[in-house]
Formats: sequence, structure tokens, C-alpha cells
Amino acid sequence: MSIIKTVRGKTPNIPTDCFIAENATILGEVSFGKECSVWYNAVIRGDVHYIKIGNKVNIQDGAVVHATYQKSPTTIGNNVSIGHNAIVHGCTIHDNVLVGMGAIIMDDCVIESNTIIASGAVVTKNTRVTSGSVYAGVPAKKVKDISIELQTGEINRIANNYVKYASWFKE
Repeated sequence: MSIIKTVRGKTPNIPTDCFIAENATILGEVSFGKECSVWYNAVIRGDVHYIKIGNKVNIQDGAVVHATYQKSPTTIGNNVSIGHNAIVHGCTIHDNVLVGMGAIIMDDCVIESNTIIASGAVVTKNTRVTSGSVYAGVPAKKVKDISIELQTGEINRIANNYVKYASWFKE
């Protein structure tokens, strides 16, 4: 059974059409939009600041979403995929973003729409990732502009696939 826990009087708000894996952990001031999924061993801790998650967001296995106490909340837009074992901490992610497996996005970063953060990338504190870009490396830097093929073939495909995958677990 998932751990969904009230902390300091704040309870996660999870619509009924979302899929939450049996061993996912969601705590405190966390709100989800529609058609979201939180996968196995993922942790979303809204204990120290709020976390707002848009529609059609998937937070994959082992990912951690957190914030910084009284300073940096986390806001995730629509149609966002947070890859396996990624860390998203005290930042803003706009719509149509793919955060690759094992990537780390630190406090006060802004990830603009239609971007890909490559697997293993580390987006350091206060970085602004420009719309339509692919960022990779440690520290993450822009490596190229995103093509329409990457946008539709990766960002949209993965977000749509995770809505489909979640439906398999609701049958």
C-alpha cells in the first residue's frame, strides 16, 4: 500500500484518475492534476514546502521530488516525464519536458517548455534552461536545439505511454 501521509496539517491531493504504485511515498502539501502516475519507489515530499504537479505527469521508479524549507517550492507543469531515479528539487519545470533517467535538477532552476534534460545531467542551482533545448552533462549545458521529431517522438510519446501504462495497473 502506498504511503500517503498528512504532514503539519497538509494532505496530498490526488485525483482518482491518477495511478500511485503500491510502494510510492507522497507526503504533505502535494497536489496533482489529472492522468498522473507515480511509479515504484518514487518519493514526493511536500513536507517542507509545496509541490504542485500538472496534468499528465509521470514520476518514474525511484525518482525523488522535494523542495527547500521556506524557500524553494517545486512546480511541475503539464505533460512532463521525470525519468527513473531522477531528483527534482526546489525548482520550476514548465510544460512538455522530459527529465532523463538519473538527472538532477537543483534549487531555483527554471526548465522552460519543450526541453529535454539528458540522462545523468546535473542542472546546477539557479540555472535557466531555455525553451526548445537539450541540456546534458555535469554541469548541464545546452548541447543542441530540440527538433520537432524529438519533441513529438520523445517528450509526447513518453508522456502518452505512461498514461497508457498506468491504465494497465487499474484493470
